[in-house]
Amino acid sequence: MSAIGTLLVANRGEIARRVFRTARAMGMRCVAVFSDADAGAPFVAEADVAVRLPGGYLDAEAVVAAARAAGADAVHPGYGFLAENAGFARAVTGADLVWVGPAPDAIETMGDKLAAKAAAAAAGVPTLPSSEDPADSGEVGFPLMVKAAAGGGGKGMRLVSDPADLEAAVAAAKREALGGFGDDTVFLERYLRRCRHIEVQILGDTHGNVVHLGERECSIQRRHQKIIEESPSTAVDDELRAAMGEAAVVLARSIGYSSSGTVELLLDDDTGEFFFLEVNTRLQVEHPVTEEVTGIDLVREQLRVAAGEPLGYTQSDVPFAGHAVEARLYAEDAAAGFLPAVGTLAAFAPASEPPVRWDSGVEAGSTVGLDFDPMLAKVIAHAPTRAEAAGRLALALERLHIGGVTTNRHFLVSALRSEAFLAGDTTTDFIEQADPSRAAALPDTGCQQAAVAAAMWLQAAERSEAPTLGWMPSGWRHGRLPPERAELAVATAAGPVGVIVSYRPQRDGTFAVRAECGDGATEAPARIAAWSPELLDIEWDGRRVRYAVTAEGGQAHPSAHAADSVFGYAVTAEGDRLHLTGDSETVTVAVLPRFGAPESGQATGGFAAPMPGVIVEVRVEPGEQVAAGRTLVVMEGMKMEHHVSAPCDGTVAEVLVAPGDQIDNGTPLLVFEAAETPDG
Repeated sequence: MSAIGTLLVANRGEIARRVFRTARAMGMRCVAVFSDADAGAPFVAEADVAVRLPGGYLDAEAVVAAARAAGADAVHPGYGFLAENAGFARAVTGADLVWVGPAPDAIETMGDKLAAKAAAAAAGVPTLPSSEDPADSGEVGFPLMVKAAAGGGGKGMRLVSDPADLEAAVAAAKREALGGFGDDTVFLERYLRRCRHIEVQILGDTHGNVVHLGERECSIQRRHQKIIEESPSTAVDDELRAAMGEAAVVLARSIGYSSSGTVELLLDDDTGEFFFLEVNTRLQVEHPVTEEVTGIDLVREQLRVAAGEPLGYTQSDVPFAGHAVEARLYAEDAAAGFLPAVGTLAAFAPASEPPVRWDSGVEAGSTVGLDFDPMLAKVIAHAPTRAEAAGRLALALERLHIGGVTTNRHFLVSALRSEAFLAGDTTTDFIEQADPSRAAALPDTGCQQAAVAAAMWLQAAERSEAPTLGWMPSGWRHGRLPPERAELAVATAAGPVGVIVSYRPQRDGTFAVRAECGDGATEAPARIAAWSPELLDIEWDGRRVRYAVTAEGGQAHPSAHAADSVFGYAVTAEGDRLHLTGDSETVTVAVLPRFGAPESGQATGGFAAPMPGVIVEVRVEPGEQVAAGRTLVVMEGMKMEHHVSAPCDGTVAEVLVAPGDQIDNGTPLLVFEAAETPDG
């Protein structure tokens, strides 16, 4: 038995905070390590001791040195980074520290997907046809997946349906695998179009005991990365659950597995057959759904096993109750192909109801950059039934007060409330088949409502800061003057919408308000029921809404981009902005200055970078004619490749970037001239 008094977590963000939470409950001191980019992150402030890593989280030698310097007894790797690095595990144990995870040999075997497939086949677990040689693609069969042998998380994966695309897919997967895992080994594997991604959670100790904790379904994915997970799966009955669980336990026993792990399987939705996919020798991002339905704290079990304790229970002792659903809230633009987003979280405040679990690595004021995965939080709902859990989770996401960064919140809510999800039709092609809404479509009436709320909050804020006569009613005048006027821009999925709000105080304490939006206008009285710097409770046009409010101060700048401007002023630049969360969405309203420089022009026909990153390839030359859909530029951001393609037939007039260029969001890439169509 090894007593653990001080635990170092070799990770960051929400998983570091998650491990701290259980470790402290078990009476352990917590040590964090952090890179320069994370110096101001919440997990660093929450640790008892924090050690800077000049070389970052992949510097195994520095992490071990930090553990020894901080007086740690054990190291928990979290997930990602060094979590599945057998060499790191050996370095930890070699330094007389306790490694919170499986034995290095098991990590080594399961960390290589090819070796893992061989071990699974030897244990009698069904596997899909595969090959390391691209020349064997015909035997593997199309469609197929090109996959990195090391690592995971959707990196180094390419779906190939046409043999003509195989060579380019292999090259791209190799580049991505080398950049993400330091190993460019890839292999081909048969791809199942209508299938479900099923995970079986396993737990083993060093005394030979192994159990499974049921399954999770993780089929809803984009870019081969999971975004909604649940337990149990609607497609798995008791008989199939027992078969999958037994296969996972047999495999774990065959390699002497201890600690927490996950055996990933593909379930053919048509035949009911399941096939081995891989083993993750670490805690999974989606582990909370298993914790919610079993009541077993997986981090606590990891720490107990690492200390040498037996599990203390058998398979028949594992309880299962209710249904749990998890959604991953990302800083990304779902409407733009789920491209990662960057910025500063002006607001981040989960609502107190409904009761859900928030595992988050950020808070208001956190910066979301390019250094790490853009996941902001995992939100987990548990309820007696699946429908209740899904509804509770959707409502919690809707009521989250968040602003400053584009997120996939609306997409998640739309997916959770879709008929397909509620019917349990959640195969890996869910996004393509169900097509959940990617971004909120705010109607003119919604824009007017948000703009009126912003104008009323602003006038109350100005009144509260008045240095003299603060006791007078808001907007009081000795004589009759023209109405106050505010020019505002409401952010919508289709772009900013300009709204002019005019208001005049009335003797009964209300305001006569007129909101002009496009060709329409609405006139109705407004009454402020409550106001504070963080709140507005307002009734307008017969509708009363209570808003959580966060204000960003500054000065709006003249816009150089017509598509991003209203009244000639940028909505996305730093400026006076209000983030208002009402009944189902957070709406951002920009306050435009009364006077400003005229809008400057912008050349048309340019391609701008959809996100910050590095140029990997330029596949065209000036003067080249290209067809619609042709890849023009390949760029990398967040360790993933993104292809910029021609929207129509045309000619490349000018190329403005070269391979290796570091670019910001919006950087011009090339000038493209669309071809003239027969209809003009």
